[in-house]
Amino acid sequence: MTEYRPRIFSSDAEISHLGERFLSRTLPKEEWTHEAHLATTAWLLLRRPDVDVDKELPGLIRCYNESAGGVNSDSEGYHDTITRAFLAGVRLFLSEADRTEPLHDATGRCASIRATGCCRSRRAAIPCRRTWRRSRRPSESLRSFSRGANFKSRS
Repeated sequence: MTEYRPRIFSSDAEISHLGERFLSRTLPKEEWTHEAHLATTAWLLLRRPDVDVDKELPGLIRCYNESAGGVNSDSEGYHDTITRAFLAGVRLFLSEADRTEPLHDATGRCASIRATGCCRSRRAAIPCRRTWRRSRRPSESLRSFSRGANFKSRS
């Protein structure tokens, strides 16, 4: 297994700039990393009350993907189950975080989160990509997620 080194943001201004470029669809594709997903989601939840994340995030991601040259299909691009699980995990993490801590420090602590094993088969992956699939053990998975643990779906 290769060692994974997360990208750590150096300031809240860097995260704000990242989020604004995501919203304006000017963020280069190579900068849309797992850490950028985390930082942008936290920024949207905490700093952009004008954005209804639950309703608007799917469309924002789809539009961003297309603007960066990607597609949204049954095999790539926007994935509803992963997005909604990730959003729930970020919300849980933020609910337990110190609200006085700078956003870049909080996201830095959480940056090594990687969820794997969402959909075990290609056949199951398409419905997961299209619509939310609830975990059999959501609270356990989200607690692990919010604490920065890697977690895998259980069969």
